[in-house]
Amino acid sequence: MALLEAKGVSKIFGGLTAVDSMDLVIEKGSVSSIIGPNGAGKTTFFNSLTGIYKPEHGSITFNGHSLIGRRPDQITSLGIARTFQNIRLFGSLTVTENILVGMHPHLKQSPWGALLRSGNYKNEEQASFQKVLDLLAFVGLSGAGDELAQNLPYGGQRRVEIARALASNPQLLLLDEPTAGMNPAETSEAIVLFRRARDEYGTSILLIEHDMNVVMEISERITVMDYGKKIAEGSPKEIRTNPHVIEAYLGRGAAAEMLQEG
Repeated sequence: MALLEAKGVSKIFGGLTAVDSMDLVIEKGSVSSIIGPNGAGKTTFFNSLTGIYKPEHGSITFNGHSLIGRRPDQITSLGIARTFQNIRLFGSLTVTENILVGMHPHLKQSPWGALLRSGNYKNEEQASFQKVLDLLAFVGLSGAGDELAQNLPYGGQRRVEIARALASNPQLLLLDEPTAGMNPAETSEAIVLFRRARDEYGTSILLIEHDMNVVMEISERITVMDYGKKIAEGSPKEIRTNPHVIEAYLGRGAAAEMLQEG
């Protein structure tokens, strides 16, 4: 069943069409990827899905709810979480505090409850801290809750971002270049983590990724963008041999040569 469906989504900046009539369907329980050369419009499309940008044209539906015109926090409350290409943690806050931020859309207690330390507030606070411990264990950072986020190594900060995103109980997790800057060992661990997020949390995953080894290993379906348009879509096997994809990455001459060799 379709969890998210985008139809004819276009985002225009001045005279530049960054995303041009983009269609995408994400099924429940799936792991999908969007790939394409730099400047293809991938992150702009992500930003349109999450309310950072409002598309000029098209529709985006998530679980039967239109996302057009909703704020990012409202979209998060509906069940979509994301990470960013550049790490956006609160560096001067602890790891625990960063993850608690991700729970905010679903916390029910009022400031008065916090001030008076009501029984309901204490119960929610205890449950929240237990969830932080569970998420830290899940991403392999047990014991790091009191560390400042900025003091963790790069790979550790990426894991905190994922834990913070999962803290909002998302049905769909958008990952923007989640393995960028990782070494091969960290990348392999990240692939396992993404699969576990889908299998153990029931979270569908859509990622933008430049590492083709990651894309081909983890994706069930791949969408390819170039100059803001979708130029191909299919299974990893279909994408690997698609002449339009080869041309977008390697140029027309290389694509023709590879097809002749094939």
